[in-house]
Order: sequence, then C-alpha cells, then structure tokens
Amino acid sequence: MGAGPTGLGAALRLTAAGHGDWRLFEAREGPGGLAASDVDPRGFTWDIGGHVQFSHYARYDDALDRALGDAWIWHERESWIWIRGRFVPYPFQNNLHRLPPAERERALAGLERAAAAPPAAAPRHFGAWIDATFGEGIAGLFLRPYNLKVWGHPLESLGLSWLGDRVALPDLARIREQVAAGRDDVSWGPNRRFRFPARGGTGAIWRAVAASLPADQLRFGQAVVEIDLDRRTLRTAGGERLGYDTLISTLPLDRLADLARGLEPAAREAAARLVKSAIHVVGVGLAGERPAALAHKCWMYFPEDHSPYFRVTVFSNYSPAHVPEPHCWSLMAEVCETGSRPVDAGRIPSEVVDALRADQLIPAGACIVSLWHRREEHGYPTPSLGRDAALAVLQPALERQRVFSRGRFGAWRYEVSNQDHSFQQGVEVVERLLGEGDEPTLERPDWVNSGALARPRAPG
Repeated sequence: MGAGPTGLGAALRLTAAGHGDWRLFEAREGPGGLAASDVDPRGFTWDIGGHVQFSHYARYDDALDRALGDAWIWHERESWIWIRGRFVPYPFQNNLHRLPPAERERALAGLERAAAAPPAAAPRHFGAWIDATFGEGIAGLFLRPYNLKVWGHPLESLGLSWLGDRVALPDLARIREQVAAGRDDVSWGPNRRFRFPARGGTGAIWRAVAASLPADQLRFGQAVVEIDLDRRTLRTAGGERLGYDTLISTLPLDRLADLARGLEPAAREAAARLVKSAIHVVGVGLAGERPAALAHKCWMYFPEDHSPYFRVTVFSNYSPAHVPEPHCWSLMAEVCETGSRPVDAGRIPSEVVDALRADQLIPAGACIVSLWHRREEHGYPTPSLGRDAALAVLQPALERQRVFSRGRFGAWRYEVSNQDHSFQQGVEVVERLLGEGDEPTLERPDWVNSGALARPRAPG
C-alpha cells in the first residue's frame, strides 16, 4: 500500500527477484507520495517540500542512475540562516563570526561554559541536550527558536534517539579558529553535494521507477479503506476485496491503525501516542530580476518569529526547467502546523508573501505570477519521548498479523525518513521476507547513516 519511495522500492525488489504475484495500491493518481511533484497552471514546477538527492546507499544511487540516466544537475550545497537581518552560513555554530559582535560573544561564551561544565547526567530530552551541548547563547539565538518552528512541539517533549548525523556537533577549537580568522565553514553534512532531476522535479524519479514496473500490477487512484487482519483481506474505495498473504504498508501508522480491524487494543493505543506535524508548502513564482544574494543559494533557515516559515528553497536554482520562462524564478516556503503551533490555512499564502518581502527575498521590482499552496496532514514524524516505546508495541503486533509497516510515516522514525532511507526500507523488508537479509536501515540506523552502505567517494 502506497506508491511512494518505499512501496516502489518493495515492488522493484520483488520484480527483480522474479516474484510477480503482487499488487501495489495508491490512493493518488500517480506515484511519489510525499516525493511527488506538481506543475501549477502557470507552468511552475513544485515539490512537496525542500527535497534533494543525497544517499547513504550505493544501491539507491544505482536505482537513481537507472531511473533517469544522466538527466541530473549536480549542486554544491549553499544553505544559510537568515538572522538579525543578515545571512549566516549553515551550520550556525561554525560561522559565529558573521553575527553582530555582542551576539557573537554571547554565543561563544555559552559554548565555552557548556564545554567547561558538562552536565552530571545525560540530558533527558532534546531541549536539555541543546542547552548542554551548545550553551545558552546558541540555544537562544538559533537552535531553540528554529527547532520549535520545525517541529511545532515543545522541545522538552522530543527524545534524543533520532539525532545521529542530523545535527552538527560543536568543535570548540575549530569554532575559535573560524571566529579569529573571520572565515566561513560550510563543509559539514551528508548533503554538501547533491543532485537533482534536470526536469520534472523530484517526482520525475518516482514516475520513472513506476514506469519500469508492470503496469497491470499498479493500481493508482485506488485507496485502501479497510483491512481485516484476521482474514487477511483488504477493501478498496471502489469496493474491490482481495486476500493477501503479506501486506507491506507505507501508510502513516496512525492511519493504518484506523483501517485495521482486529488490531490488538494495546497496539491501537500505541498508535494513538505517536506525534506528528502537518506541513504547508507555498510556492511563489516570480518574474523579474532575482536578487544577486540568491544567485547560488539552495535553501535558507529562518529561526525568527516574524517569518512564518522555517525554510525557504530557491527552487529555480535547482533546475531552469522549474520555471516556464527564462526571466522567471521561484521560491518555495515551508510552514509547520501542530496543535501547539496552529496556523490559519487560508492566510498562509499571503502571510508567506509578506514575510518574503520583509526578509528581502522578494525585491520591490519582482512580479508574482503564480502562488501555489499545498497542505499535507503528515509532514514530519515527530521523534517524541514516547515514540520508541509506542513503536516497540505497535510494529511487532502488526508483524504478528503479517503486516509490515515501513517508510517515512510507516516506520515513523525521522532518523531514517529521507527518500533514500524510505526506498531502502522497501527493498530491505522484501529481502527479509525472502530470507535474503535483514533490515539494517531500521535495526542499525546509526551504522547506515555513518555511510557503511554508501558508494565510495571519489578522491577530492
């Protein structure tokens, strides 16, 4: 169930293994899930958020090569933080020299104190970890306000098991050196070099993968509306009933629990404890001169309250095919919505445009020719304090009924929820079911994220 990267990865692996007795059901009319792309009426291409392609797996790289051949554009990452009316390169803590002097000193002093007096006990939640690791200066200036905008939940309610390679840890000696030299440090991160489809947005990848599968086994526009776990049957919105031996679900776990008749009460209660955020993506298509400051930037982070978005991508920089005319360019903003951080959906597009002007991303002479808005109920699987305990009850209960839930929201593990992780979860669960291997992405995420399965980097 689900034709996003996970479902397509599973179908691709089954096909490669010569197992043709499968069907893939997708509620939407095409493949991709949260990695699909849309072309608006004015001809601008949009993704459902700021996706880029970087990989922890040689096998995923090979799958991308087969999908699109050489139709890629490679980019050196330029990610920035807009704070105090200026751009600071990411990671923030490595580029404190860009801050106003008083705030630079506050951030550096906080780092010094944190390094000199580590906590006696391990932090219990993400908020305490930020304070203990970075000190009150960086915590107050960037990490706390930014993460509150991303997650939409109190940082004291987030656990720590997801961190892995998601946050750059401070190297105090290196930071002192950068501050003294006034030199930028932008080399951190697994996505410092990435590729993007030359045409069609991220969704072009998954359309190509779907096109390589037997068309008569793909059921688009057919949502599954009921699953009987005891009888091992499912029913689609069109009334079709099918039996199954094994069900690989990429539906969000909370939705899967709602559909599943016969799910153990403890598992249903565990699903109700999972936490998430919704996301609004606003695409702004523009005509006119793009600001010189945005000429090479990929995306920018926004920690301050006056900006409703937490991230803005200069989407036209990824591919000239994202815009309908050479004189056009585009910005794509992301806004978080939760019960703790409610938003007025009807006002979001206009609020985003106003903030983009105030943040100097849309210059006075630019003309807005397209405004695209999409809301996804499931945006981020929140790594809440109770997440791991809930998954430890829910996933085994499903597997006892021959249901294997994988993917960004199917596994509900943010640390392995990128497209490469999600695709590989589909591949690995099939290999486990065929007796050909285990599932390292779910079982050993830190090992996977360390690059153990990645394609070796070329020298230099």
